[in-house]
Amino acid sequence: MKAITVVPGRPDRVEILDVPEPGPEQGSLLVEGLLLGICGTDIDIVDKGYGAAPPGQERLIVGHESLGRVLEAPEGSGLRPGDLVAGIVRRPDPVPCGPCSVGEWDFCHNGLYTERGIKELNGFGSQRWRSDPQYVVRVDPALGDRGVLLEPVSVLAKAWEQTERILTRSSWKPKVALVTGAGPIGLFAAMLGVQRGLEVHVLDLNDSGPKPELVAGLGGTFHTGDVRDIGLEPDLVIECTGAGSLVYGLTEVVGAGAVICLTGISSGSRKVTVDLEATARDMVLENTVVFGTVNAGRRHYEQAAAALAAADPAWLDRLITRRVPLSGFADALHKRSDDVKVVVDLQA
Repeated sequence: MKAITVVPGRPDRVEILDVPEPGPEQGSLLVEGLLLGICGTDIDIVDKGYGAAPPGQERLIVGHESLGRVLEAPEGSGLRPGDLVAGIVRRPDPVPCGPCSVGEWDFCHNGLYTERGIKELNGFGSQRWRSDPQYVVRVDPALGDRGVLLEPVSVLAKAWEQTERILTRSSWKPKVALVTGAGPIGLFAAMLGVQRGLEVHVLDLNDSGPKPELVAGLGGTFHTGDVRDIGLEPDLVIECTGAGSLVYGLTEVVGAGAVICLTGISSGSRKVTVDLEATARDMVLENTVVFGTVNAGRRHYEQAAAALAAADPAWLDRLITRRVPLSGFADALHKRSDDVKVVVDLQA
């Protein structure tokens, strides 16, 4: 079978290779790979050497945003041939730490976790792959190809879950949500905010391409420019850019009791000068919370599956702006101006 293989940090060594069929030791569930989503993590693996190949190997089978069809399933797994599934990315560490021992590997304390297609485990970028049933989530068949969006939505499902848990510290209920960044992650954050009945605003650097219409299609309001100039005092923020200056600006504009959830990681190294004493004072006096979140646990994948099933199918279709064949993976890493989500057809 064919698979997308990379040497992390070597963009000149992206290759589609024939690799052995996955054996039962890799999991009792055999899945036909259908689609693979591309995101910034994949680009960082190829261009910047983020992540790592399996121990003792030079190459990594890349891919963590998956959609597949079950070919073989063990009895009692709750799955059967023909089911659409998405693979869970992270695996618990072998020690394991406290969170990993209870299935919360997204909160791993010692960093010994592994991640398919990212850190020391081959990913889903092959025509067939195997998994233990506990590490896949069934996708509503009505979603079809849209099921490839499940993994990135799971990250935002966790972000919203954690934000809402913090908000329970008070009887006060938020009304206005701001999402910073209108890439796929930001758009999914906005989608989940709208599903919660909030007034959702999305801020991005520019208004070119399909982003403004996609935000409007959700019922949200699109903004550009400096966060200090848009006239909002949001009750909560889902920050999806990782830009340090923006994060600092958010602490100046949010309302009392606000929660700011950081999901973005900056790829740059720009230094930002801030008045930490004044920021800390204001956060204390206003009961402000700023926290970070990464990855997702199984329950977040299940929340994501429910959110996608409840979303407007036509709106989800507009997110998948480009499909490339297996041989076109390298091209898919180069973003075009009108791209939102690019996917690889593993069977083409």
